[in-house]
Amino acid sequence: MSTAETSAGHGAGADERRGTGASLDRRTVASGFLFGCGIAASMIDLFIFHLGLQWHHFYDLSTTQVALTADGFFHAFGWFITIWGLFLLADVRRRTEVAWRQWTGAVIAGVGFFQLFDGLVDHKVLRIHQIRYDVDLLPYDVIWIGSAVLLLLIGILMLWRTRPARSTG
Repeated sequence: MSTAETSAGHGAGADERRGTGASLDRRTVASGFLFGCGIAASMIDLFIFHLGLQWHHFYDLSTTQVALTADGFFHAFGWFITIWGLFLLADVRRRTEVAWRQWTGAVIAGVGFFQLFDGLVDHKVLRIHQIRYDVDLLPYDVIWIGSAVLLLLIGILMLWRTRPARSTG
């Protein structure tokens, strides 16, 4: 049996099982983005700012007991999206070779997006917590939001540079 016959024998079913290049690229980016958001939530924000430094909790507008409960739900959500991203990554890996530079760009974009969302929505719009209390917030906000924008831009640039070439015709 020739290679052409072997390919024809597996035909559309094999392509469908492996996924198309565009769908695998989207899945790779989604995997990295979710993983990045989860790492930002569970490792950076929760472990460093909630538990280590104890500067704030996810919800600081009530009692300490409510704040700790909110941290627990936030922690579960962070790990859920981290594991979701890893399952998508395992699926891509099962189907084809992972474009690691593209995935890394998506992870960095995910970290930046989460931090930017937290800094703008949670801190400034909803005001459910601040980075720190009883201090001048301006330098903290500038560093938090500025680093988030920088990470998001670096991730987007990496994704743009690793995007697949478009076929003509």
